[in-house]
Amino acid sequence: MGQLLVRNVDDELIQALKLRAAQKRRSAEAEHREILREALASRRKRRTLKDVLLEMPGVGDDADFERPRELGRKIRL
Repeated sequence: MGQLLVRNVDDELIQALKLRAAQKRRSAEAEHREILREALASRRKRRTLKDVLLEMPGVGDDADFERPRELGRKIRL
């Protein structure tokens, strides 16, 4: 497996990483891997509008969305 070395990281960022890792009960290195995995996986798994719509539960009735049919106004041609 490859290694990744990140240079010139702000001390505040390193502290935040260590704190986040401690809250999740894992090492800073493991947390760093997870952050990278999540950030890069989201690019690969972009959901389409179709996917989102298909995941919506089928509730209600189509009649809920019906609009009154208006005949409009009469015009002379």
